[in-house]
Amino acid sequence: MAGAEAIQSFGHHLIVGISGTTLNDDDKRILNELKPVGVVLYAKNFRYGSHYEDWLLIYQNLIDQIRQYAERDSMFITIDHEGGTIHRPYLPITRFPHAFLLGGRSREVATAAALELKSLGINVSWAPVADIFSNPNNPIIGPRAFGTTPETAAIGARDYYLGLHESGIIGCAKHFPGHGDTSTDSHLELPTLNLTIEELRNRELIPFKVLIDEQVPMIMTAHILFPNIDPDVPATLSQPILNGILRKELGFEGVIVSDDLDMKAVSDMYAKSGTVARTFNAGCDLFIVSRNLPSSSLERTFAIAQDFVNSLSNGSLEERIIEAARMRIDSLLAITPQYLVSSLDKDTLVRHAELAIACSFHKPVVTENVVGQSL
Repeated sequence: MAGAEAIQSFGHHLIVGISGTTLNDDDKRILNELKPVGVVLYAKNFRYGSHYEDWLLIYQNLIDQIRQYAERDSMFITIDHEGGTIHRPYLPITRFPHAFLLGGRSREVATAAALELKSLGINVSWAPVADIFSNPNNPIIGPRAFGTTPETAAIGARDYYLGLHESGIIGCAKHFPGHGDTSTDSHLELPTLNLTIEELRNRELIPFKVLIDEQVPMIMTAHILFPNIDPDVPATLSQPILNGILRKELGFEGVIVSDDLDMKAVSDMYAKSGTVARTFNAGCDLFIVSRNLPSSSLERTFAIAQDFVNSLSNGSLEERIIEAARMRIDSLLAITPQYLVSSLDKDTLVRHAELAIACSFHKPVVTENVVGQSL
């Protein structure tokens, strides 16, 4: 595989962030030379302080430019859109509450959220959270989870996923094998969870298994070290966790996507040669590079791509691994709708706002975590 061809091959495994509401020169080069299979959107990609019609037009031009420079008709246009604090677009896009407050309305909220995402040309939502709110001191998951027990978390996540799926949005369960019991934030450092495989089976894995049974097409990894299962690397790079537990034990056949490689838990690892090969060999198919950190320069993004090329050249990464990952991505891309940006009518937005208010007044039932039960 020649140099340009090889580096573009990596683009088929890359979801990349864009710098703002218009493309700068770095964005254009990444899109044109790497041709990523998708982009991930953040608040910085929506014009703040403008009327809906104005920011929507600017945003529409951005999406058109992304497709033009990437030279792709079919792309994953993705966003974190869980509700609560995990919300990127500005009003009048509805701000639904955290998952923990949705109760029996998870499916209804997901259906409404999906309609709004489709109006933004978005076809992938990095939701639902399949983690369990099992640690009250968790600084990053907390009420982003649907429940405090495997059962409540699984039911809420399942219903939310089905609402997305039935409305034409690709959902993604996260963060495998479970982020709910951590006491540190993987955006800032590498968390460690001293759980055994049996403890995972009796708690953390239950919501993921329920979602796999519902044919969820994507699962996102957690940047967490589980020393009792793999003492060397976090789950994103771990063959025993991704290939052993997720693929072989749970039977997941869809796309495994990394959490953001710019997160501090793993960012230094991806500055070292061979890390991309290790991640592919562990079972990961798709990589997210948000380009949100000051250190996430143009050079860093291309260095990760070059590590992929070098790994193919030196034999540490085999073509068969890449081909299997590509086939999984292609199969998903083939069934991913491509939506045009369009405005939402006032009645729809009012109805969704009323739903959000109703959910905000829901009082969640907090129960003790039940270890050893299964669904």
